Amino acid sequence: MNYRFLGKQKTLSFGAWPDVGLAGARAKRDEARQLLATGRDPAEQARLEKATASIAAANTFKAVAEEWLAKVTKEGLSPATLKKNRWLLDFSYQFIGHRPIAEIKPFELLTLLRKYETKGKHETALRLRSICGQVFRYAIATVRADRDVAADLRGALITTKVTHRAAITTPAEVGALLRAIESYEGHPSTLISLRLLPHVFVRPGELRGRVRQGGVISAVAVGPRQAALAVMCRG
Repeated sequence: MNYRFLGKQKTLSFGAWPDVGLAGARAKRDEARQLLATGRDPAEQARLEKATASIAAANTFKAVAEEWLAKVTKEGLSPATLKKNRWLLDFSYQFIGHRPIAEIKPFELLTLLRKYETKGKHETALRLRSICGQVFRYAIATVRADRDVAADLRGALITTKVTHRAAITTPAEVGALLRAIESYEGHPSTLISLRLLPHVFVRPGELRGRVRQGGVISAVAVGPRQAALAVMCRG
């Protein structure tokens, strides 16, 4: 199609036959004429659409999520939290990882979350929605998406009731706990860990970072209240 725009002669191609038939070429010609009627250059519009499609294809959900993970890693997010986040995001990659993040619709994410909810994994579904929301918000901040579709699903998932367990606050209760630990008949290393916990007050995950060397068990815990705690138990 030959046309003039701002005094310049231009030519616009609609594709080669037989990839583009006569009817398709005529439809594209009519669209180009409508753009000209509104003062827009059809060739420039086609170039912008091609560039937009190329950018969208590069900015898939997985690509943006991996970039976000790299960012929070540099910011010092704990290795344990990073591992959990990656574990959750790996679930999402199977279904929406290849999709341009700006084109993902709420129902697509909901379909993914329902797969875990129907299996009774309500907490996983809720956490996955939360972590996906962080990725979408990062995409918005970096001008690669316009909305957080995870936020649109707030209230759509089943929220399980949390059972809070009262803390042990009396000597009698502490004694009962210690006796229960001593009566444990499971794996010896588990028994040793249970015996250590009441003395060091660290999280079980931190205590699992122990290193065995002969008859010595070194339990090293690094947490907000213990910069470096080493407990040595000799058998």
